[in-house]
Amino acid sequence: MNKNRRHFTAEEKVALLRRHLVEKVAVSEICQAQNLQPTVFYRWQQEFFENGAAAFQRDTGTQQRRAQERITFLEAKIKRKDEVLAELMEEHVTLKKSLGEP
Repeated sequence: MNKNRRHFTAEEKVALLRRHLVEKVAVSEICQAQNLQPTVFYRWQQEFFENGAAAFQRDTGTQQRRAQERITFLEAKIKRKDEVLAELMEEHVTLKKSLGEP
């Protein structure tokens, strides 16, 4: 007996959670109507509340873009610093060789 799993979209999950939380429909009714295990429903509810703060965050894309720009800027700055240090060390070694110091 191979059962096919049902896959609910995020919108369907939210709609079912809304029926329970807003419309006060019993979990048992929702689960029976959808042929769904109550543990699955409660897991969705837990995920919903744990990730609910993300709905109220503003411009996460903008923050991520700014962070990425800052990382790129700092990496370029480190690269320039390394190039300058390499040039200075090369000049230092050349000068020591020309003066005959070991």
